[in-house]
Amino acid sequence: MTDTIFALSSGAPPAAIAVIRISGPLSGPALDRLAGKRPAPRRAVLSALRDTEGQILDHAVALWLPGPGTATGEDSAELHLHGGRAVVAAVEAALGMQRGLRRAEPGEFTRRAFANGRIDLAEAEGLADLLSAETELQRRGALAMAGGALSRLVVDWRMRVLALSAAIEAALDFAGDDDIAEDGAGVPAGVKQGCTALAGELSDWLARPRAEPLREGFRVVLAGPPNAGKSTLFNALVEDEAAITAAEPGTTRDVLIRAVAIDGVPFAFVDTAGLRDEGAGSIEQIGIARARAEAERADLVLWLGPEGEGPNDRILWEVAAQCDRKELPAKREAHFRLSAVTGEGLDHLRKALVAHARMALPQPGAVALNARQHTLLAEVADSVGDAARCGDPLLAAENLRLARVALDRLVGRAGTEDMLDALFGRFCIGK
Repeated sequence: MTDTIFALSSGAPPAAIAVIRISGPLSGPALDRLAGKRPAPRRAVLSALRDTEGQILDHAVALWLPGPGTATGEDSAELHLHGGRAVVAAVEAALGMQRGLRRAEPGEFTRRAFANGRIDLAEAEGLADLLSAETELQRRGALAMAGGALSRLVVDWRMRVLALSAAIEAALDFAGDDDIAEDGAGVPAGVKQGCTALAGELSDWLARPRAEPLREGFRVVLAGPPNAGKSTLFNALVEDEAAITAAEPGTTRDVLIRAVAIDGVPFAFVDTAGLRDEGAGSIEQIGIARARAEAERADLVLWLGPEGEGPNDRILWEVAAQCDRKELPAKREAHFRLSAVTGEGLDHLRKALVAHARMALPQPGAVALNARQHTLLAEVADSVGDAARCGDPLLAAENLRLARVALDRLVGRAGTEDMLDALFGRFCIGK
C-alpha cells in the first residue's frame, strides 16, 4: 500500500482517448518528470510528455489530484493520451522506468479506496457488479449498492444496536435504580421491544429477492426425457444454434448454459440431458445426474416430459413443446403449448418468462443482498432475536455485541484477507 502504482484505466487500445491512472506517494514527482511540471490541483492542462532522454511521447491532458480527496484516498494523477497502442506502451514504459513506480494489480486502485476508507466493502461489491452489469436491471441494482444504499442501512441498524446495548449496560450499572424500568427477567422492557422490532425488520430484509439471480440471470432449466424437444426449444429461446439437435436419443449428454437478456431481464437458460432410467451409457448417466442437479437449483423448470412427472419440489411449468406433432400424447393442463419448429406459442412463453422473472428478481434500483451479505445479516437477526428472548442482561448484552460484530463484517470493518483478495480480484487492472 506504500507503493506508487499506475495502469491503463480505459479500454484496450486503439481508442480515441486512453486514460492512465497513477496513485501513491510518488504520483506528484512522477508527473513532474513526465510532464515537466505539476499542474495546479484538479485543473486539466495540455502537456508534452517526455521520456528520460527528452523525447516527446505524446501531447496529453494531465491532471494532478492531491489526496486525500481522491478516488483512492491518496495522491493521484491522470494522463489522458491519444489512444494508440504505441503511445500507451511508450508512456507506460516511461512510468515503469521511474524508481518506486510499478504496474497495478487487478482491482488495486479500488482496494486502496477501501483500505483508505473512501468506500466500504458493500460499496466495493456493488462496484464490482456494476462493472460486470450487462442489463438495465443489473446496472440499476449494482448502482444502488455502489452508491451506499446498503451501507446507510447498516449504519442505521448499528446505531440502533448500540442504543440497545447502552440501555442494557445502564441496567447492569444501575441495577436497582428505580428510574430503570425492568421486566421480571432483569432486561429492560424497552430493550426487549426494540430487539423484537429490529429482528422483525431484518427478517423482512432477509426474505427479499437475492442478488445472485440478478447477477447471474434468472435460471430456467429445460428438463424432460430424450427427444422431448428440449434442445430445439433451448435454441429458439437463446436465438442461436447452440445445442445439437437430432432424432437419436441421448444426443445431449451434458449441461449447456447460455446467458441472454429478454426485454432487459437477464436469464440463464440451461439445456440438460434427457432423463431416462434405462438404455443410457456411462457417459450419458453422468449427464443425467448433472441434469437432475441443475433442476434442483433452478429458479424455474420448464418440464417437457409426461404430465405430472417433473420434479415436484421446484417451481415448474408444464410445457407441450411439440404441439405441431399430432401423433404425440397431448398434455391436458399444460401451461404452454408451443412448437419451437414453427414458432407457435414462443412469444407467449417469452412474455410469461419475463413477467415471472420480474416478480422474482429484485425491483429496479432496490438493494439486493448477495450470499455473503445475506449470511451476515442472518447472523445479526439471530443475535438480536436471541437478545429479545434472553432473560439474563449479560447474555443479552453479549448477543448484541455479536450483532455489532456481524454488521461490522458486512461493510468490511472486520474481515479476512482471503475474502478481500477474492473480491478485488474480480476487478480489471486499472480499477
